[in-house]
Amino acid sequence: MDQPGSAKQLVARACLTASLLLLLTAAGCKSVPSCPLQMRSDAGKALDDHRDQQAGWQAIKAEARVTQWGRDGRIRGTVLMFLQRPNRVRFDVMTQVGPAAVLTSDGESFQLSDSRAGAFVHGPTCPENIARLLGISVDAENVLRLLTGDTPMIEATEQSMECRDGRYVVTLVAADGTTQEVSFAVHEADLDKAPAKQRLTLRRSVERAASGDTRWEATYDEYIEVDGQSFPTKVRFVDQVNDADTSVRVKSISVNPEVPDGAFQQAPSPGMSIELASCP
Repeated sequence: MDQPGSAKQLVARACLTASLLLLLTAAGCKSVPSCPLQMRSDAGKALDDHRDQQAGWQAIKAEARVTQWGRDGRIRGTVLMFLQRPNRVRFDVMTQVGPAAVLTSDGESFQLSDSRAGAFVHGPTCPENIARLLGISVDAENVLRLLTGDTPMIEATEQSMECRDGRYVVTLVAADGTTQEVSFAVHEADLDKAPAKQRLTLRRSVERAASGDTRWEATYDEYIEVDGQSFPTKVRFVDQVNDADTSVRVKSISVNPEVPDGAFQQAPSPGMSIELASCP
């Protein structure tokens, strides 16, 4: 006797369920990204392919907003950057009246002019000297990599690769037990292509000590295309060892600009105190 009513209830429930699913979809619920139909398995080949994708430029000029959290609190500022492969860097921290600090390195020698402190610091290029301004304790070659969608790499004796939550994860293991995970996204248009034709975008790199403690982690987001090259416009580097967290938001970038003579070296301004900074 009550079957017609039950049928109506079932229809009503089905309609309600469908409506809820539509509402959830509209609210932005997303499924986990899919792995490619044909998955890569060669970790070395993936790293080589990514390196080849990044090889189409020699120099970069960019403007970025840099925020750094460290032991002394938060520091924010606009930074003009000149980067030239393999290891030449220049960073001008700007104010409304000109640069407040300038760091230069030609890969071997390092200089830091600090107009606020009236000091000029110079010495060999090493991670400790690069970190004086950027809070990123890596050498000049690797800071260039971090800012352009690449990553420092440990010297691995073992390597493996898997697809996890729609991303390729390359795991490297060094002889001393240090590990590194490097995560790549695959271009959506390449998900049904053969492995060798899948373009990779670096999203995350993290290094851990043999104990499992994180040493540093870098993330890369909001990529843009400039003259056929892909660059992240949002880079974050968390240095757990030195308790520093640096976020870089790129506002403009040009590829292979004319690099002025002497861009990666500087001399002290008159009246500055001069300090020699050695490396450990």
